[in-house]
Amino acid sequence: MTPVIRTERLTRQYRGQRALDDVTVEFQRDTITGLLGRNGAGKSTLMKVITGQEFPSSGSVTVFGQNPLENDGVLRRMAFVKESQQYPDIKVRHAIEAASWFFPNWDADLAEQLLDEFALPRKRRIKKLSRGMHSAVGIVIGLAARAEITLFDEPYLGLDAVSRQNFYDRLLADYAEHPRTILLSTHLIDEVANLLEHVVVIDQGRIKIDAPADDLRGTAVTVVGPSRSVDSFVDGHEVWHRGGIGSLATVTIAGPIANGQRATARDLGLDLEPVSLQQLVVHAAGTEQAGAR
Repeated sequence: MTPVIRTERLTRQYRGQRALDDVTVEFQRDTITGLLGRNGAGKSTLMKVITGQEFPSSGSVTVFGQNPLENDGVLRRMAFVKESQQYPDIKVRHAIEAASWFFPNWDADLAEQLLDEFALPRKRRIKKLSRGMHSAVGIVIGLAARAEITLFDEPYLGLDAVSRQNFYDRLLADYAEHPRTILLSTHLIDEVANLLEHVVVIDQGRIKIDAPADDLRGTAVTVVGPSRSVDSFVDGHEVWHRGGIGSLATVTIAGPIANGQRATARDLGLDLEPVSLQQLVVHAAGTEQAGAR
């Protein structure tokens, strides 16, 4: 696959604190990538550097093989929707109209459909909208732009579960018909896990995981059952987490688990439960903290 975004030893520093620390990563063409991590991990900073809103302290970033900073030819091929999106004091319909002038692949019919689906009042000023409606305006623009690279940074704040699901469904359906490179930063990891083709986890400004989503599935498993049986089964495995109540133990171990081991687990009366993507992200961040301590 062809990378459309590449950073090499990228560092962004603010008053002695590194938001990004020696980050080398690639984002592939026509792929939905989850950019995941805790608050303050560096996700938003990385997106701002990619979209030319921040400049590197050292290292480099290229988009379509070019430096995006003050590069109109590159910037017009990207759409960046962020949680703190600011708009002028204008009506919703004016914001949508202005966006249509900027993005060459703009789909006016899709924009109108999304305005209806999110029940956005076209004649209301954006500053009068609820937080959820404010977020929905950004989602409409991000999807209808059909930009070659679309970045969503926590785009759903204030949206209820039904509206968030509508966003996910619309994103996936439109991506299937019009593939493009999508970066999605979110804390609701389990909600979007099935959308993601690739996962990049960042913590304390450093890349902790950079792998296809399918490769991550099965990289860890939780073993549940009687304590003695669990202890016997996990002996020799890397233990990520241990818990339990009374004689019942719950231990998460690094995988994968071979078929023979699964048969052993059944013989011991143990349950093997897959570890969710969110749990993998928590572990990736947690090991960094443990090392720091």
